[in-house]
Amino acid sequence: MKYNKPYILDVKSLKDIEKEIQKVGSDPESIGIMAPKAISKVIKLENIFLQDAIIIKQDMLSLGGEVAVPKNTFELFKKTGDILIMGNLKQLNNLVGKLERHYPRLKNIAKDLSILLKDIK
Repeated sequence: MKYNKPYILDVKSLKDIEKEIQKVGSDPESIGIMAPKAISKVIKLENIFLQDAIIIKQDMLSLGGEVAVPKNTFELFKKTGDILIMGNLKQLNNLVGKLERHYPRLKNIAKDLSILLKDIK
């Protein structure tokens, strides 16, 4: 049997990965489950209350993603800062669901993230 070297696919959209999953012969019903796991995004939120940043980070970590926060976030020296949310589409959509269960400020962030994620195709 001939060994084939691995290579990285340049997957930029859900449609790209759906086609690739289909090409390998996966069950068509599983494509919608797998595709969102293959698209990773980094979302920047600016001027976020650090209390909110801590909750967003905890929620995203519980989903297997990550959030970069300012160095002294947990000391709450400053009131606000910028954060980076990193994860695949499945994790990001699940984060929206988690944030919707919190207080109004986080619910508003969830709404904004939901709108942003709807545009990813």
